[in-house]
Amino acid sequence: MDFQEALKECSLVAILRGIKPEEAESICDVLVDAGWRFIEVPLNSPDPLKSIEALVKRFGDRALIGAGTVLNPAQVADVAATGARLIVSPNANPEVIKATRQAGMVSLPGVATPTEAFAAIAAGATGIKAFPAEGIPPHVIKAWKAVLPKDIPVLAVGGVTPENMRPYLDAGTAGFGIGGSLYKPGMDAAAVAVKARQFVEALRNA
Repeated sequence: MDFQEALKECSLVAILRGIKPEEAESICDVLVDAGWRFIEVPLNSPDPLKSIEALVKRFGDRALIGAGTVLNPAQVADVAATGARLIVSPNANPEVIKATRQAGMVSLPGVATPTEAFAAIAAGATGIKAFPAEGIPPHVIKAWKAVLPKDIPVLAVGGVTPENMRPYLDAGTAGFGIGGSLYKPGMDAAAVAVKARQFVEALRNA
């Protein structure tokens, strides 16, 4: 599944921070069944590469699987070796973006200002992650969208709930990264399934 196809089907990124390899497949199973097409395992999770590799093997044909909190090119190489195709970062390091694109992977760096956004795009970012979205209200993203290239999607990440998605979408946001309001360490698959469906329903209704 390529980036644009996944974005069109369901523009929600599941951020599974803290997930363990032994639970990754069962959690991802309910997410993919609910329609989610982006799965991110942050590298500060327990044994993240093991989780990512298992998810790529099981779900790689149905979702874009990758890593979050990727901070340097060496980590990009480690993630690429698993077969993953998505690199997400909290910052906009040009070296990480370039390494990601050279590996043929999707690059979603985190930005908080137009200057950072344009620098990330110049380095080759596939899309940009407005982070943390709690500090970047919809009217700010609307102003960004007026000047950013039309083909670069902006995803809002941080503090997103089913209740506050519509204003961001109205402002031109293409999608969302969802972390703690979807999954927290220790949650079982049934609980995640309920939240996953709530977010997908909210996105469709908005």
